[in-house]
Amino acid sequence: MHSNIPLAERLRPQSLDTYIGQEHLVGKGAILRTMIESGNISSFILWGPPGVGKTTLAKIIAHQHQRQFYALSAVNAGVKEVREVIEEAKKQHLFKPESPILFIDEIHRFSKSQQDSLLGAVEQGIVTLVGATTENPSFEVISPLLSRCQVYVLKSLEVGDLQKLLQYAVSTDEYLKTFRFDIQETQALFRFSGGDARKLLNILDIVVSATKGNKVLITNAIVSERLQSSIALYDKSGEQHYDIISAFIKSMRGSEPNAAVYWLARMIEGGEDPLFIARRMLILASEDVGLANPNALLLAQACFDAVKVIGMPESRIILAQCAVYLATSPKSNASYMAIEGALAHVKEHGDLPVPLHLRNAPTKLMKDLGYHKGYKYAHDYEDNFVDMQYLPDQAKDAVFYTPGNNPKENEIRTRLATLWGKTAHGIG
Repeated sequence: MHSNIPLAERLRPQSLDTYIGQEHLVGKGAILRTMIESGNISSFILWGPPGVGKTTLAKIIAHQHQRQFYALSAVNAGVKEVREVIEEAKKQHLFKPESPILFIDEIHRFSKSQQDSLLGAVEQGIVTLVGATTENPSFEVISPLLSRCQVYVLKSLEVGDLQKLLQYAVSTDEYLKTFRFDIQETQALFRFSGGDARKLLNILDIVVSATKGNKVLITNAIVSERLQSSIALYDKSGEQHYDIISAFIKSMRGSEPNAAVYWLARMIEGGEDPLFIARRMLILASEDVGLANPNALLLAQACFDAVKVIGMPESRIILAQCAVYLATSPKSNASYMAIEGALAHVKEHGDLPVPLHLRNAPTKLMKDLGYHKGYKYAHDYEDNFVDMQYLPDQAKDAVFYTPGNNPKENEIRTRLATLWGKTAHGIG
């Protein structure tokens, strides 16, 4: 019955007809499905959380179009392995005109030189690259390679998708069909899976393996109990990735350095990518510390750069220093709230015209139309400041940035009040 093969592997879809989720990409008439069905496959990158079908999509494409399929993991493959695959793909071209599929899992972990080694083969069509990443490819994939690939965003599975997957598993898998399932509650099953198909099937595997007899009862209590007794196995599957990084971020935001280092240690011990941790601290430095301590962003950037150069295990010290610094820094989300407010205003009111005096006037026609007329150069005035309108007329009284209540931004508040007046710009 193949019960020794993981359920997730036994149920891996072979075609789009049995693929569950990602309707926005592979539903009828959706962009990725159309490309796959046409057979005109171009290189692309799949960006999304674990367990949502990135590897499966790549295999479906290769299977459906009978293309050679090469799979590399950025965790254990380097330039040498990439070049070997490319050389093999060149030989394949002698017999088949279609490019082989080169699937690279966790492509965000490839260094610049490793990504550079792919460029020529992708550009010349020697291979069709399908990359998979859990990180924003705009930050992790080099621009020349990114420009040659379309990026498709995959989402965590929704409850309806998980329900379909559960029913498909118990009614289709030959091993599971030897059991009688009594599914009374699914909330715990779906909650622990976190929108990850692989986790859901792993949990189902754990529950079934702990069942005596051939009747499987699934309730919230039973699922929770089975997972507690199999916690070591479950932790290794990475389901706490998002929970622990969330606890880490919230501890630093809450100015609790002890908790911050604890969750950092949990991630390090669990094998988390140190650059992922450093990247999240970079975000927090602006979002939650901001102008209350402008040096926080500089230190977080230095931390990210140092971790890239040093590597583990020594990077644990650098990460800890940055985490403690951010946790003990004064906090302000004023800059974050400012950009969110400005974005909301833009979405609501559209593209308001730039005031004429702020426009560039490189031609005589533009000058004749009044572009730049009335603009006052701030450095020609006392304190390098001149009272002038910088927002569009329809938004001239809008307030997006309100200084936070901390020593640094109190200085900013005082300066703005001095320049603009105590009640101007919402700083009174």
